[in-house]
Amino acid sequence: MTAAAFLSACDEAELASVRDYCQVSDSVLSKAASALEAAGYLGIRKGAAGRRFRTWLYLTDAGRDALARHLEALQDLASAARSAGAARAGGDSSRPGARPNT
Repeated sequence: MTAAAFLSACDEAELASVRDYCQVSDSVLSKAASALEAAGYLGIRKGAAGRRFRTWLYLTDAGRDALARHLEALQDLASAARSAGAARAGGDSSRPGARPNT
């Protein structure tokens, strides 16, 4: 998900930049990128930049939508956890010391 979050802020990024940001090896990023590409979430563009061969990654529209849904689901989960914690702290004495976040 880190690579997708990074890519959501740009049109495309060079593989090395994504790798460095995610702090993973080339092989780990390559496997993840291939899986995301197979799912239709990521595009991979290869070409030359000067004399060097480069690889660029970009999120597809489906990838951007999937990331948005994932982040929304995480927000819902966090909200439900906060609500459950507040309900327990407010009326359930079976867990002493439970307090809602402030």
